[in-house]
Amino acid sequence: MFPIHDDNPTTITPVVTIGIIALCVWAYIWQVTLGDHGAMQVVYAFGLVPGVLTGNAVLAEPLSLIAPPWTLITSIFLHSGLLHLGGNILYLWVFGNNVEDALGHARMTVFFLLCGAFAALVQIVHAPHSTVPMVGASGAVSGILGAYLLLHPRASVLVMVPLFFILYPLRIPAGLLLIIWFVVQFAGSLLADPVLPGIAWHAHIGGFVAGALLIPFFKRANVPLLQ
Repeated sequence: MFPIHDDNPTTITPVVTIGIIALCVWAYIWQVTLGDHGAMQVVYAFGLVPGVLTGNAVLAEPLSLIAPPWTLITSIFLHSGLLHLGGNILYLWVFGNNVEDALGHARMTVFFLLCGAFAALVQIVHAPHSTVPMVGASGAVSGILGAYLLLHPRASVLVMVPLFFILYPLRIPAGLLLIIWFVVQFAGSLLADPVLPGIAWHAHIGGFVAGALLIPFFKRANVPLLQ
């Protein structure tokens, strides 16, 4: 299911959400302009390589441009392809504005980065020796989804459901959509080989849980949960 929009109004302009999207798009355009070889170098230099962060692997000297802990942040804004980028932008655009509305701009920034970093750490714990670089905002966006689940589970979300190569519009409660999303991530984590390239399922789960756990402490005092 692909979310299109929700029925939740906002009281502020989501400048942080828009800024994150713009930064991800800019980074992807930069990667593309470098060609395949250059883009791969960027992925290794600024992406998160679990084995490097845990000390089980070492990058070649030309790729060691920043200290490994910083890749917990820089990796968020890189993406492996247009579909990867587009999917993250779509979910962030649909759900991020209401989360930013509940947090405010400054706390939204910190919240997003913390969820992304925690998501990456969960993936590292699962595959500490992996030398496959991890990139993408998926873990941080998963944190936004976890927060949204506790903020607005009753909100209505318009989704497009693929059926026999045709997309059908359907409105469903946000809580149902996000629980289905989480179940899919959990199922994927059970089937995936963590040492092979692919979707970082455990990062998605970690980010989602982080968002759900952190939102009560990050939301503004006058914002209720479970609306």
